[in-house]
Formats: sequence, structure tokens, C-alpha cells
Amino acid sequence: MIENIITEKIIGCAIEVLKHLGPGLLESAYEACLYYELVNSGLEVKRQHELPLVYKNIKLDAGYRIDLLVQDKVIVEIKSVDAIAEIHKAQLMTYMKLAKIKVGLLINFKVTLLKDGIIRWVI
Repeated sequence: MIENIITEKIIGCAIEVLKHLGPGLLESAYEACLYYELVNSGLEVKRQHELPLVYKNIKLDAGYRIDLLVQDKVIVEIKSVDAIAEIHKAQLMTYMKLAKIKVGLLINFKVTLLKDGIIRWVI
């Protein structure tokens, strides 16, 4: 499945989650519900996927975790904040680099319309 089709499905599932929950809950609630929707739509999803840090050819467990890794092709980072900050974008880009994943979605659920809370990043 190519990344564009995967991201379309992810966004559709995220819209469904926001429609039912509304804005303002904790990130963990949106993560759990989005995971449920994605799995039920037939996608392979890893939740809280460990992301080791390789430093000078040594693999270190630095405690990094990807919120959702979909089809081993798209990273989804979930936020529930008043506004996406540059550090949130930097986090997504760093995770993509470390995981060698080309496509990432940053989804902020603290919005009325989900289109206002989605950033798609491609490297």
C-alpha cells in the first residue's frame, strides 16, 4: 500500500475519532481510539513503537517511542495542544530520520476541524 493511500485512511480514521470524542481530551485517549479505528480499517499498526537511538554505531534505548507506526511506512504523532509548535514538527522529523520513514503525520486533536490540526511531512 503506498503512502498516499495510507495517509488518506489515517486522516479518515482521525476525522471519525474527533467526530465522536470532540476536542480537548488527553493524547492517550485519541491514540487509543485512532489505533482502534486504524486496525478495524484493515491497517497494520504498531502502538508506542520503540525507537532506538544509534550513536556511534551503538544502539541505545533512549526511551523514544512512536505513537503509531502504520504499515511500517507512516509515522503518526498525536498531540492535543492549543497550537502546534516548532518543537512538535522537529520531533516528527527526528523520528522519521531515526526510523528511516519517509512520511509522517502530526495530528493535533485540540481543534474544531481536523484539517486545521494536520501536518503531513515527507522527506
